[in-house]
Amino acid sequence: MSEAARKIRWGVLGYARIARVSVIPAIVRSANSEFFALASRDPGKLVEARAQQPLPRAYESYDDLLRDPRIDAVYIPLPNSLHREWTLKAAAHGKHVLCEKPIALNAAECREMIAACAARKVNLMEAFMYRYTDRIRQVQAVLRSGALGEIKFVSACFRFPLANPGSIKLKPELGGGALYDVGCYPVNFAGLVADHALAPPGAASPPLAVPHTVRATAHRVDGIDVITSALLQYPGGLIASLHCGFNAQKVVGAEIVGTEGVLQVPETFFDAPGSLILIRGEERRELPVAASDRYRSEVEDFAAAILEGRPPQGSLAESLRNMEVLDRVFAAL
Repeated sequence: MSEAARKIRWGVLGYARIARVSVIPAIVRSANSEFFALASRDPGKLVEARAQQPLPRAYESYDDLLRDPRIDAVYIPLPNSLHREWTLKAAAHGKHVLCEKPIALNAAECREMIAACAARKVNLMEAFMYRYTDRIRQVQAVLRSGALGEIKFVSACFRFPLANPGSIKLKPELGGGALYDVGCYPVNFAGLVADHALAPPGAASPPLAVPHTVRATAHRVDGIDVITSALLQYPGGLIASLHCGFNAQKVVGAEIVGTEGVLQVPETFFDAPGSLILIRGEERRELPVAASDRYRSEVEDFAAAILEGRPPQGSLAESLRNMEVLDRVFAAL
């Protein structure tokens, strides 16, 4: 079979909700991928999976799935505390790895994961699926256009009320907490904006923007942060205000403020249709946003990267920068 016709065979480690509801269906929908195997330590979840869609291979051991030579890539939706362990084991078996965000618990783990995958010449990507939406493409187009002038401020929020008291998001031993679960998105978005704002004119590949000051505060309950806010200051005076939480009304949005205009980005991390709002002086324009299939686009890009022998869109340098900033936010609490 030619590379153009070949499909990447995926194995999934764990039947977490995001795998069940979002990523496995995206693999099934994708043009260049095949849902090939699922591993779960809970036999009941394998029964549930078989009732949801055809399940070619089922394993009650993650290790057994990784030993299957027919599998090209694995998706890891496991609790945050297990990302490093199973990425390293997948790389040791020559599997490409799409790992849920946050990629690790800290920057040191992230560096180890990057090095292990590089040594085995397999791709590794953090699953920031929101970067595959028309909404983010339009944000980047507005930034490139210069319509906002010099960027001075960015704010981003991802907050929702977490109703399930038994959620792994509330367990510190599993890497729970609002900053890990949803705070990593505003940190990533701030990095995207800062990279544009601080790039030298005409630079082909400018260095990633790094804040020189990080301040933060949080309210903790039973060992995890349930609401966190952070202020990042970058060279040149750019300030980012970031917020996340589990204990209040849902708010998902961002705003980018420049010397010439403001861009409001409702539903920043989602892929439903909508609009951006561009304000320049007294002028207010709505920029339509098309619906996107963010999980399918993420899967197809990752699979295409394997088939074409290139890195995927998601940058490991950005993932490492994200973890370094998260480390600094935790240290500032």
